[in-house]
Amino acid sequence: MPAFSYTSHIDKDRLLKLLRATQGVMEHERRRTRRVRIPSKVGLKFGKEELEDETIDVSMSGLLVRAPRIAPGGSSLGICLQPSDRMRPIAAIGSVARILNGNQMGIQLDQLSVSDSEILQEFLLPLVPME
Repeated sequence: MPAFSYTSHIDKDRLLKLLRATQGVMEHERRRTRRVRIPSKVGLKFGKEELEDETIDVSMSGLLVRAPRIAPGGSSLGICLQPSDRMRPIAAIGSVARILNGNQMGIQLDQLSVSDSEILQEFLLPLVPME
């Protein structure tokens, strides 16, 4: 049986566009909950280190935090989120999902009690923009 071979010129620009489009779809799928842009105080505990930072945005599944010191990707963090001055703090366990711009951490909420989840939902719901 003869060997079959096919050679084609790959259009680099078209391939890059396809990769970017695919990446955008994957990012969208990864973020299934609505984000709310809101600066809130957040305390993070990483090992013996405690940091006082501020959120950039918050969702039911995670936070984007601006921090002068960054924990490594995948690190487990203790989280104490203060959504507003009139609400009690929300305690959770999370992990660093990604690091952006060298001073921001995308943190996934891994463990959140039912009562803290309800408080977070009550806080976020009125702030979610209507489509």
